Amino acid sequence: MIEEGHFLWQADRERLGKANISRYMSWLSTHRGHDFDSYSDLWKWSIADPDAFWQSIWDHFDLIYDGQINEVRTADPMPKTRWFTGTRLNYAEHILRNELKGDPARPFLQHCSELRPLQSLSWTEVASQVRRLASRLRDMGVKPGDRVVAYMPNIPEAVIAMLATTAIGATWSSAAPEFGAQTVIDRFSQIGPKIVFAANGYRYGGKDFDRSGQIANIVALLPTVEQVIWLDYLDGAGDGSNLSVPLISWEGTIGGPEVRAEDFSYERVASDHPLWVLFSSGTTGLPKAIVHSHQGILLEHYKSAAFHFEIQEGDCLCFYSTTGWMMWNTLMQGPMMNAQVVLYDGHPTHPSPDFLWELVDASGATLFGTNPTFLQILRDSGYFPKAHHILTRLKSLTLIGSPATPEIFAWCYDAIKSELWVSSQSGGTEFCSGLLGGTELLAVRAGEIQSRCLGVAAYAYDDQGRQVIDQSGELVIKQAMPSMPIFLWGDEDGTRYNDSYFTLYPGIWQHGDLVKFKQHGGCFVYGRSDATLNRFGVRIGSAEIYRTLETFQEIVDSLIVCIETGKGGYYMPLFVVLREGYTLDEAMVSDIKTRLRNERSPRHVPDEIHAVPAIPMTLTGKKMEIPVRKLLMGERLQAVISPGAMRDPAILEWYVDFGRCYRQKKS
Repeated sequence: MIEEGHFLWQADRERLGKANISRYMSWLSTHRGHDFDSYSDLWKWSIADPDAFWQSIWDHFDLIYDGQINEVRTADPMPKTRWFTGTRLNYAEHILRNELKGDPARPFLQHCSELRPLQSLSWTEVASQVRRLASRLRDMGVKPGDRVVAYMPNIPEAVIAMLATTAIGATWSSAAPEFGAQTVIDRFSQIGPKIVFAANGYRYGGKDFDRSGQIANIVALLPTVEQVIWLDYLDGAGDGSNLSVPLISWEGTIGGPEVRAEDFSYERVASDHPLWVLFSSGTTGLPKAIVHSHQGILLEHYKSAAFHFEIQEGDCLCFYSTTGWMMWNTLMQGPMMNAQVVLYDGHPTHPSPDFLWELVDASGATLFGTNPTFLQILRDSGYFPKAHHILTRLKSLTLIGSPATPEIFAWCYDAIKSELWVSSQSGGTEFCSGLLGGTELLAVRAGEIQSRCLGVAAYAYDDQGRQVIDQSGELVIKQAMPSMPIFLWGDEDGTRYNDSYFTLYPGIWQHGDLVKFKQHGGCFVYGRSDATLNRFGVRIGSAEIYRTLETFQEIVDSLIVCIETGKGGYYMPLFVVLREGYTLDEAMVSDIKTRLRNERSPRHVPDEIHAVPAIPMTLTGKKMEIPVRKLLMGERLQAVISPGAMRDPAILEWYVDFGRCYRQKKS
């Protein structure tokens, strides 16, 4: 068994000489008079003088803007800090400005799905469709700040809709089509969208899913919607005739006359203008509606794309994602760097377990992003990608979505490619970027995230709020970042924002991960420290599951937890208290799982369902998800909870016994 932190790889001199971060350090020396001998020195400067660092990012990537910079960052403490005040710029303009930096006929993106073969769209095709759609949206009365949402798969139409929306200063949000209607309503009802882009269905794992009924239900409960732009993506699915608002076809919105680049104007907006709304997993109550700014995302994404993913001109980025995950909002980092991106809509192992590797080969991907769980499945099956695929252009592998074990790191070098840069990266929906990431300047060590990202003042705190090294603690951020949410939608006085991230350590961001930093700067993330459910790398909220279970007359109460198994997998049991006279039989189990799959998503379906005598509650009536999770992981009862804080302390003994049986079975 390989040990945590075991040395695996180091970039050679030739690769380091071509690295974006090496060129940036040379630029800093020439243009700013800063000379750094190591990544550690560069990181220390980036947090010691954040104004100078972020100004250098602004200048190095030559951001396009109107106005004058009043302040790089305001003196307001987190979360009220604002960046580059006095400027006006546009996110989409920075993506599409690369259209003429090369042959306009070169690919902007490649895409395929279970319904479409692999094909590409050129820079000219994408830019042209974005300009036409953006102009049509303006004609439909969409103004800066209006919300435009999508219920679509990961296909080019979704990217074009996002770029067109943001190009005119409207605010974007999206949900994956596998989300059930109520899950989507819980999100979109908070922001009052004017326009909905919707695909009538999708294919996943060889099965067709007609979503026309869900779309009708969603739209009916969103009174602000004025128009639905309808994409007939799945043959034989509904045509939208049952909608309660006017419908226009996708083809009808992009089929107008050509709009020349010189005749199109991007809506440049201020630093407090909403770019898009992402949603938290909804652990308690409705999901948080997280709002980012154009300035903040551009700064973070240029930094991340260039220095932590090392995307270069001509590269090809292939990340498996859905439109309901924040990773989808980072895919434009490819075109942002004058590279291309690969979109895939479908099951990652359909029609064969090695499909994604076939896609990497066929697309010529240079950077492949995937979840460690997917690689664990391949490892357990004895599959070696290098024995079946050429992978000529692949130079980087990024592990995202969940912590990666030392064994997975080592397997990547044995089974995929010995000269790969394998990095594990950790961030969050709240930032739509990385907090802990990779750099080609440092060695790759088994299971270890190489570094804190530049400009990220990340540390581990113990329960007393003391900074710790070489022991696990709460991941905190001590300094504002440009892509921190500018606000939560509907949280007028900022109470929910503050309560979500700043109550444990006032004035310091508490992220909710358990992390251990090493003396040399590397770190290890050991999973969530809060009650969010991390289901195969995608966070989902317990509150979403509870809202479905509350509709069962047979169920009095419920509790769900999710724990990492230690092998890249997850175990998610559901505990239910039944009403008198009912038993948890196979029919009820099937009904619960079916409802969760249809109303929420397949990831919301638990591994097991158990009838329990009671749900542990605090004196204030809160379900004790975190203590139960810790008990299942083997922590002592006395260390988990004070009996005086519970309504019925004795009930925890049942969960102690359950956890003991689970661990014995697992071993």
